[in-house]
Amino acid sequence: MRRVLITRKLFPEALALLEDQGVAYEMNEGPPLPKRELLRKVAGVDGLICLLSDRIDREVLEAGKALRVVANVAVGYDNIDVQAASELGIMVTNTPEVLTEATADLTFGLILAVARRIVEGDRLVREGGFKGWELDLLLGAEVHHKTLGIVGFGRIGQAVARRARGFGMEVLYYDPIRRPELERELGAQFVQLKELLSRSDFVSLHLPLTPQTRHLIGREELGLMKPSAFLINVARGPIVDEAALVEALKSGELAGAGLDVFEHEPDVHPELLRMSNVVLTPHIGSAGRETRLRMALMAVENVLAALAGRRPPNLVNPEVWP
Repeated sequence: MRRVLITRKLFPEALALLEDQGVAYEMNEGPPLPKRELLRKVAGVDGLICLLSDRIDREVLEAGKALRVVANVAVGYDNIDVQAASELGIMVTNTPEVLTEATADLTFGLILAVARRIVEGDRLVREGGFKGWELDLLLGAEVHHKTLGIVGFGRIGQAVARRARGFGMEVLYYDPIRRPELERELGAQFVQLKELLSRSDFVSLHLPLTPQTRHLIGREELGLMKPSAFLINVARGPIVDEAALVEALKSGELAGAGLDVFEHEPDVHPELLRMSNVVLTPHIGSAGRETRLRMALMAVENVLAALAGRRPPNLVNPEVWP
């Protein structure tokens, strides 16, 4: 019988798909599996369903003697050693496209929350500090008709640009691939990264984490931004040098930040926790129920295809497919 290890709790609908196909599974419903436990459990399974918080390195892959597929319940797969998987003939899959709109929604939620000081206002009311309307109470930055710089113009970046049009914003974008057809459709202007940083009132990051994008936004890049600008990150934490971001915020080089991801997640730089001009959310970019359910179902569908000898729909290392 085919066996699958699931590193964290999945929705019942996703588990039902495995059961319908006669696939046995073991699911960890507690905290993340310690490395030693993961190595032990992966040894006897054909498939592994994991989250982006699971580090699936060469040691784990080699421990899976019968492992044929690793299905990540995420779009990004920087938590998996894909090169090692390919060398071992193990398929790796992800869950693209389904979380685009949900993540774009949260992006704009962070933009509005940090610019209009929504979290500060909520706290003021709850703590009894609101004593009545005042002309200068919690003055923030307006969003409409400002300049939004989008770094990474894939599906999510494009969805954010569509939302920006509703706010009458000027949209700049930087991406390794220029997209003239989308420039016309979305009214976006392609610029190099330095120009984008210096011109934008809001800079929103929508890039995968790769060796090239790690610390893409560091001390020098933050120094190019306007003192009145805000940085938004819903992509991957290590794209931003968090220590440099803290310094920029403390020195007034930057007005604020909205962060859904962190460099050493789940740990957050302690200085960020104390800053009122920073809005922090716990990596919930895709956390609409419909979206998260579809991600779980897609991961299971990828596993079922691989175990049935079919090419998984979302194979990220096609070189392993005969």
